[in-house]
Amino acid sequence: MRAFCHFAKHLLHEKATLFWAMVFAFLSASGLAVGLLTIGPILALVLDPSEGKGLPELAREFNAEGRWIEIPAWVVDRLPSDPLGGVTMLMVGIAIITVAGGIANFLHQYLSQTVVTRAIARIRQDAFDHVLFMPLVRVMSRGASELVARIVRDAAELQRGLIALVSKAVTSIFKGLAALAVALYVDWKLTLVAVPTALLLGVILRKLGKRIRRGTRGSLKAQEGLLRVSTEVLQGLRSVKANTAEAEAQSRFEQINREAVRHELKVRTARALSGPIAETLATFVILVLGILAARSVISGARPVEQLTLALGSLAMAGASMRPLTGLINEVQAATAPAERLADLMVEAVEGPAPVQGRAKPQAAVRHSRSIEFEDVSFTYPGAEMAALQSVSLNILHGERVAIVGPNGCGKTTLLSLVPRLLIPDSGCVSIDGHDIAEMNLQNLRRQIGVVTQETVLFRGGIASNIAFGLDGATRQQIIEAAKGAHADEFISSIPGGYDADVLEQGASLSGGQRQRLAIARAILRDPAILILDEATSQIDAESEAHINQALAEFCKQRTALLIAHRLSTVLNADRIVVMDTGRIIDQGRHEQLLERCELYRRLSRTQLVAAE
Repeated sequence: MRAFCHFAKHLLHEKATLFWAMVFAFLSASGLAVGLLTIGPILALVLDPSEGKGLPELAREFNAEGRWIEIPAWVVDRLPSDPLGGVTMLMVGIAIITVAGGIANFLHQYLSQTVVTRAIARIRQDAFDHVLFMPLVRVMSRGASELVARIVRDAAELQRGLIALVSKAVTSIFKGLAALAVALYVDWKLTLVAVPTALLLGVILRKLGKRIRRGTRGSLKAQEGLLRVSTEVLQGLRSVKANTAEAEAQSRFEQINREAVRHELKVRTARALSGPIAETLATFVILVLGILAARSVISGARPVEQLTLALGSLAMAGASMRPLTGLINEVQAATAPAERLADLMVEAVEGPAPVQGRAKPQAAVRHSRSIEFEDVSFTYPGAEMAALQSVSLNILHGERVAIVGPNGCGKTTLLSLVPRLLIPDSGCVSIDGHDIAEMNLQNLRRQIGVVTQETVLFRGGIASNIAFGLDGATRQQIIEAAKGAHADEFISSIPGGYDADVLEQGASLSGGQRQRLAIARAILRDPAILILDEATSQIDAESEAHINQALAEFCKQRTALLIAHRLSTVLNADRIVVMDTGRIIDQGRHEQLLERCELYRRLSRTQLVAAE
């Protein structure tokens, strides 16, 4: 329960609202207690009318017993003396108390659920923020579906547990304690007989709760798999249909779905047992109390109205506490998602490497001299071979460097080290002589523009997608960037222009149009370092020529790092770096490499020339 209690502390952010929620819960329960105590005089008036006692006589007898509380004399004088009038007055009082209690109960539920909703919103935001700043390699290894499931699904399950704790459980406990207090007040000996049963019930529910917690954790894991499979299939539905892979997709989903059902059935058994066990124990207690009460009444030890009120109060206490079995199950079930969220929140986040004697990360000054890779190596988690092996490379400011090599040779991995999307296992990447591991991460990335082969667009307007990450960009700056990427013409032809909505994943645009928007986004950032990973792979030859011309102008006084498969990109580079199996095997101009590098000659005959 430690993780659940940790997140439950978020409720204290709304101290005032939570306080008033508890006050109204107490008032609602107090109304129940007063209503139960009122039943005693009603029973006395109805069951023994022959003595002609009215409320004034009963009130004076009550005061004569020397209790800690007395009914004021002015109230006693104004009470109706006839039994019918007394019963009517008490019934009206109960009705008023009932209405007031209902209002107090509504206010308690309203305020407590407000507290929980706001707390869960904060927890969701904290979890999302944490994931957002986790290292990219950890996000890749855990998978987007798992992280989304924890942020959304686990938070929703935790919300159910918190509502059960501060809303429903508080109401049940307060009302149950109020009824129990009345029973103790009326006949404490009879009431104490029921206490061992409550202790036994608590032990049983604790055992069942452990089973519910384990089953819920497994169920959440399986539902995480359902989200992953369904997301993969639906986002790649074009490929699924084109390859007639519907049956395989069905099979994958069905397998994980069966696993989810298996875990949920485990939870079902524990949930189903708790209610009958509680009802059975309560029935046995009532039978025992009934026998004891009957014995006392027959022997004349106690008046029948006293025992009736005591038994009624105990029954009301039991009825109020009965929902606690289900509520305890809800809290136990919420422990599993709380543990999963807690596991997520302890994941390391991006940040500068600790430097002895330095209080804060070093500010990244705009790049003006060089970028240097010094003996860097990197291996992806779970991979058998290193993606980079002792790579050293020096790139001067303003230089345009193309990196070529067969698929999987480490090109993208190498350039991902520059904005610290990946962190090398060994070695150092420095800009202008400063280790980027010690730099302020936001300042570092603000001076780098990245365009990848897979363009990521978000639901919203075209202008907002171009200006993504730059809140201060003006409309004119956005248009100029689009013109530089040769995107202005197609944007202007779309209904709505720059304000036209882009569908999820940019589905409303072609691949070439998406890439132009990505290039416009990079141009708008005015970066000192431009990283292009096959940025023109989905653009026709004519548009590519225009964009290359625009990029040639844009790249002046900027360092450009290009992953290239097209000959035109390679020929325009100041230097070509050839990679293979995570190493740099040669570098130079096109003509030089054709003469001395066998791998480059093979690449020029296959992918480079074919792309021309």
